[in-house]
Amino acid sequence: MENEVSKIFGIRAIIEAINSGKTISKVFIQKDLSGHLFSELNSLIKKNNIATSHVPVEKLNRLSKNSNHQGVAAQISPIEFADLDTLILNTLAVNPTPLFLLLDQISDVRNFGAIIRTAECTGVSGIIIQKQGNAPISADTVKTSAGAAFKIPICKVDHIKDAIFQFQAAEIQIVAATEKTENLIYDVDLTLPTALILGSEDRGINPSILKIVDHKAKLPLLGEIESLNVSVACGALLYEATRQRIKVKS
Repeated sequence: MENEVSKIFGIRAIIEAINSGKTISKVFIQKDLSGHLFSELNSLIKKNNIATSHVPVEKLNRLSKNSNHQGVAAQISPIEFADLDTLILNTLAVNPTPLFLLLDQISDVRNFGAIIRTAECTGVSGIIIQKQGNAPISADTVKTSAGAAFKIPICKVDHIKDAIFQFQAAEIQIVAATEKTENLIYDVDLTLPTALILGSEDRGINPSILKIVDHKAKLPLLGEIESLNVSVACGALLYEATRQRIKVKS
């Protein structure tokens, strides 16, 4: 297993990486960067819908260890992302009741890695993330996942809504984990073909997404703290699905 995610520096080098089909997780761009060559790079980034972050030059200096970065740095993903249509079709061909996981802009790489690890352990058929706003597959993500990032299919979509409509068209129910409901997860039939959605650490699931899901459900909170860490909540939710599915089989 690779321990580090490859990084490349320099405008021309990143342009060539994108044109050669490399999977770029994120491009870090120095604030107020301009110029003809940068405009070419910026057009490619937008065309390919690559995640970006505008940062001070000090961050780029740290990433490049003060080498000549020309105001840009990029992370090359250590994994190849799966195509969602193909994943759904291939999964349903061998498993009539799959379990998928959709992540609505999980931003912390360690939470992301922990979620990937739990998903692999509970037999999730695939994880779907959004191209913009989600934590990248970084060295910390891979490490926290204990290598599970190389074992479970991960798809990137332009928007989580795109994936929801594709799942619903395939008759896979959409279950949103949210505190904005009175329904407990234990009352939802998770033995059916299911795609479970978890929201970001700070705001949860986007309200526009909650309007189009099939079910909303929550975990009971009996203490004074109002929410769980998202990776902990994910574990509890996925193991409830596992419990229900093992019970049906027995």
